Amino acid sequence: MASFNKNEIVMFERALEGFQDALVISREFGKFEVDDVTSERASDIIWRPQPYIIQSYAGNDQSSNFNRNHTQLSVPTTLGFQRAVPMVLTARELRDPQQRERLTVAAMQRLASDINVSCSDLAALTGSIVIRRTTAAAGFDDVAIIDTTMNRLGIQMDNRVVAYSSGDYNNLASNLAGRGTVQGKVTTAYERAQIGMVAGIDVMKLDYAFRLTAAVPGASVVINGANQRFVPRATSTAGTGEVSNVDNRFQNLAVTVGAGGALKVGDCFTIAGVNEVHHITKADTGVLKTFRIQAIVSGGGTAGANVISINPPLIAADSSPTDPELQYRNVTATPANGAALTFLNTAAASVNPFWHRSAFEIMPGRLRPQENAGMDVMTGTTDHGIPVLMTRQGAIGDLSTRYRFDVLYGVVNLQPQMSGIELFSQP
Repeated sequence: MASFNKNEIVMFERALEGFQDALVISREFGKFEVDDVTSERASDIIWRPQPYIIQSYAGNDQSSNFNRNHTQLSVPTTLGFQRAVPMVLTARELRDPQQRERLTVAAMQRLASDINVSCSDLAALTGSIVIRRTTAAAGFDDVAIIDTTMNRLGIQMDNRVVAYSSGDYNNLASNLAGRGTVQGKVTTAYERAQIGMVAGIDVMKLDYAFRLTAAVPGASVVINGANQRFVPRATSTAGTGEVSNVDNRFQNLAVTVGAGGALKVGDCFTIAGVNEVHHITKADTGVLKTFRIQAIVSGGGTAGANVISINPPLIAADSSPTDPELQYRNVTATPANGAALTFLNTAAASVNPFWHRSAFEIMPGRLRPQENAGMDVMTGTTDHGIPVLMTRQGAIGDLSTRYRFDVLYGVVNLQPQMSGIELFSQP
């Protein structure tokens, strides 16, 4: 901290408190902190481990199984978001201290909103479990089906969160408010539209929710080519001998899009003949696996041959499987050539993300401008560990003062198969 006066310090601390209160979704993310030197030397990309899934074997004699490969997968987290609010206050404006304080509070609110939008968009676009409801949000069953789905997949039963758009949340609260025989929750639902925990899941309200438009598959979308299975691996070795980590969350998939089709990022679909399996036991659940489009790699997503990046990859372990395939198997079979894709987002709707708290992480970063180099610097940290930088610089030419507020952070979905979305009013 440099030569900020006491009023400016108090102003910054008060605004920081409001910033903390506004961090709704990021509070439900795990936090991973990395020191400045490590981050700089790694080019702000830190590889984080995914949750392990390992095998067990029957019998007393396990001699032949000690050489099994328990593969640890990892994903990259990047300090890819830097958001700033710059402002200039004239010498006349600075006569009113409240002007500076109001602008500071507004700056903090905006930065908090930016962080929440980053978290909300990540949750809305990368969660691979898709729950499709044909009617509007109505009550307990809409939350309970998330619990049922996560249990069916073997996701831990604690630390589950769902974040509903305001409209869908208030529909759920309306149902609860009408239950006169339930004490406590009815009052808060009626007076504050507040739900709390339902079916073992913490239920939150979003002031901003990502809106997903309807898929446009056209005449049809089918698999283009057999044996498009994915084999997970922890690392890859280049021809030069250099070893690097591998991100196993996505797979390129060749498809053929029929006339009138226009695929896009975020679209949700199932594949004929490809069921999900329980993450731990690997038992067939009898339910088709859901997938998301993460990128259009080639073909533009329109009619003809296309390559799309999907989440999660198709790990079937159905052809001379390696240990990593057996360990991370997530589907019953590799899709057949010509297998049809059925799209689930059939109408535009707000996306309601849900997740296990171990799925998402936020990585705070720090900016360290040189102090006493022509500007004054002050840093505060929120309860959740997000550093906020305030800098100040005066201009003698017009007697104005420049203020700047910055945050640096990264967000990551460590395991898309432990997170998903719920869509309402899908015909």
